[in-house]
Parts: sequence; structure tokens; C-alpha cells
Amino acid sequence: MARDEKSSISILIADDHPMVREGLRSMLNAPGFYIVGEAGNGYEAVEQVKALSPDIVLMDIRMPDMDGIEALQAIKRTQAQARVIMVTTYQSTAYLLRALAAGAAGFVLKDISREALLATVRAVAAGTTGVDHQFLQRALRDLNEPDEVCVESTEILEALTPREMDVLWLIAEGLTNSAIAHALGLSPTTVKSYVQTILQKLNAIDRTQAAVKAIRMGLVK
Repeated sequence: MARDEKSSISILIADDHPMVREGLRSMLNAPGFYIVGEAGNGYEAVEQVKALSPDIVLMDIRMPDMDGIEALQAIKRTQAQARVIMVTTYQSTAYLLRALAAGAAGFVLKDISREALLATVRAVAAGTTGVDHQFLQRALRDLNEPDEVCVESTEILEALTPREMDVLWLIAEGLTNSAIAHALGLSPTTVKSYVQTILQKLNAIDRTQAAVKAIRMGLVK
């Protein structure tokens, strides 16, 4: 293979439709990306992730035997740092929230443009969020749980320092560590340290879950 696999983002595609897998392969045929494997159902995806340790998994939600969210949960139980982008035909806020709760790092629709897909994969591989911010905000507005998180949000609010709240606000806005560093006049290393502390205090797997929790608890708007 002419492409330098060592410096490229390795990707596993999991979808039960061969034509969809072929389409994603074609869209990802670009410098800096290579397809390390494919899976036709959730069980295969779990096994392929164990065997291949891809940088990114593109996972269909609706698959036979084991659906994508079940497969995501199984992957996260053994490989918590795995970065999984859920792919679906349905612009469902319920699917989005289930996926994020299970640890998805991204969520895209199957009609996504090639440029947007490549940008999402790059973002998630770099450790940032791969979810459209407006779609996420709409999903969170659909929730009706104002009392459930009141006590928890107060405790977390007290645990976060003012600077951590500044960083959390910008995480919820979808900014990268570099952009947060520029906005707050900090070094990227310092921001990275803040992000790790925030994840611990919010008991979140990644920055996407941190943003979801922060918005749901009313810590940020």
C-alpha cells in the first residue's frame, strides 16, 4: 500500500450493508486515512476492535444480532479509550443520547458529505467531539429531567474551580484544546491538564460526555 499507514488514521467500518461499507471506503480513500478492517454486525465489530485496535470505528446503529450501541458498550467495557463514531440514517435525538451515554465520540448521518466525514474522523482521532453542536443542543432540549440532576449539579459546581468552569464552557461549545488555549491565554498542555481534571470530576469518559453532562446539569447553557 502506497499510503503511509503508520502516520494515517486507521479505521474499522462496521455496517451490515456491503454497499454502505463500500461507500464509506470510497469516501475515506484520502491521504491520512486507511481502512484496517470491516465488520458486518456488532459481534464482528467487537472482535475486530480487539484484534486490530483501530484509531476510529465507524459503527452503524441498526445491525442484526447485536446493534451498534450494544457493540459500543461491549467495546468500551474492555477498551475504554476506543473512539467510536456512530453512523445512522435516522436523525433521532434518542439515538444520539443513547450513543453518547454509551461512550460514542461522534455521531453522523449516512448522508454526510465526504468533506464533513473526513473532518469528523480527524476531529475524533485528535480527541475532540464529532457531533454537530446544534443537533446535540436540540437533543438536550428534548430531555425533561429538571429535578434528577439538581443535587449532583450543585456538588459538581462546588468541586469545579472558576478556571475549570471556563474550560468546561468552551468544551461544551465544541472548541479544541488549541482553541481553548488561545481563547483563555493558556498553553495547550495546561488546557489538556484542565480537561483531564474536569473529566474526572464529572465522571465522564471523554469530552463529549463531559459536554452532555454539563449541559444537562445546567452547568453551562
